Amino acid sequence: MSIEVMTLLFFGSLLFFLVLGLPLAFVLGGVSVVFLYFTWGFDSFYLVASQIWSTMGSFTLVAIPLFVFMAMILERTGVARDLYRMMHLWFGGVRGGLAIGTLVICAIFAAMVGISGAAVVAMGTIALPAMLERGYDKKMVLGVINTGGGWGVLIPPSILMILYALITGVSVGKMFAAGILPGIMLMVLTSAYVLIRCYLQPHLAPDLPKEERGTWSEKFAALRSVVLPIMVVFMVLGSIIGGITTPTEAAAMGVLGALISAAVYRALNIELIKDASVRTFKLTGMIMWILFAAHAFSAAYQSMGAQPMIEGMIQSIPGGPWAVIIFMMLIVFLLGMVLDPVGIMLITLPVFTPIVASMGFDPIWFGILFVINMEIGYMTPPFGFNLFYLKGVVPPGITMGDIYRSVIPFVLIQIVGIGCLMVFPEIATYLPDLLF
Repeated sequence: MSIEVMTLLFFGSLLFFLVLGLPLAFVLGGVSVVFLYFTWGFDSFYLVASQIWSTMGSFTLVAIPLFVFMAMILERTGVARDLYRMMHLWFGGVRGGLAIGTLVICAIFAAMVGISGAAVVAMGTIALPAMLERGYDKKMVLGVINTGGGWGVLIPPSILMILYALITGVSVGKMFAAGILPGIMLMVLTSAYVLIRCYLQPHLAPDLPKEERGTWSEKFAALRSVVLPIMVVFMVLGSIIGGITTPTEAAAMGVLGALISAAVYRALNIELIKDASVRTFKLTGMIMWILFAAHAFSAAYQSMGAQPMIEGMIQSIPGGPWAVIIFMMLIVFLLGMVLDPVGIMLITLPVFTPIVASMGFDPIWFGILFVINMEIGYMTPPFGFNLFYLKGVVPPGITMGDIYRSVIPFVLIQIVGIGCLMVFPEIATYLPDLLF
């Protein structure tokens, strides 16, 4: 049977079982095991075990449960509530100011937690009702929270960046440094869109009445709410950039910062630790099972002779190296609509990165393009995680259709950001070259 027919059967089976609603880890692993058996026989399973064993020996993986635990602690403290109060006072007088303030909070949260869902849930609970109550357009509000929440995988520390570094062999520290300026760029682009659109269509986001804007003394007093977030960011990123810790050890510093924040807010107790630990075990377990299954998937597909076929197909694309990069981004964008980001990384990166390196592109720069595409995957229908996180906290009157429609202009902004990185790669490469 030809590799082309095997590819159709392989991915067809995968999509069929995913549409039935089966868990991704079981689908990836189950389909892979069946195809491995019929391709190479029982001995092929040793290949999967060998790959999994080598991965589990990686010290970098320790950072994943630590960053998840940090996120779970911070989500339950009063950090997000106080940040929103500060943004309410400082930005409320600007048309669309609460939406822009929400984007800034999402960026700050992203720099603390490293995962996508925390900011979506926090802002969906705190900012969404406040903005709807003040007459903000619901699609504007939903789109802002959905977009800003996704920055958790781009602005360091990021679990997806750790996995990218683990798969491709690049430096985690360089990936973290490379994500800072692109994250700021996307925040500026999105804020500019909100500001311009609200200026042209004032009914979408009215400015607040003067009595809600606060006095200057209240505004300056509210600035105290950023002290703890800055401390956490400094403990994580500052310790890496300063050469004090490795990225994995910096995750432990982040946990310490989160515990200090919880203590300051008087939220630190046994119940909080227990709840955060259980949720961390669940999420980390899910990531690990997907990791195992994706290794089986990668081993099965490569054993069929897929890599030479894909390399030949990609290198035959007309238009040169840039056309190949755009084609890769398109594939990742489409996969992001239906698959888990971890699975996408483990399926595509072993094939893509050797081709990217052979064409002379910087793997750190390509990694940032890839991670932004993963961020878009979190917010695009039909299976974007942020869509379902948001649906879980919105008022009853907001439908899934409203959430789906709200993301369209914001997805286009993220694509514009990818275009800017392609035209000006220094946005991603400047800080890694400077610091490392």
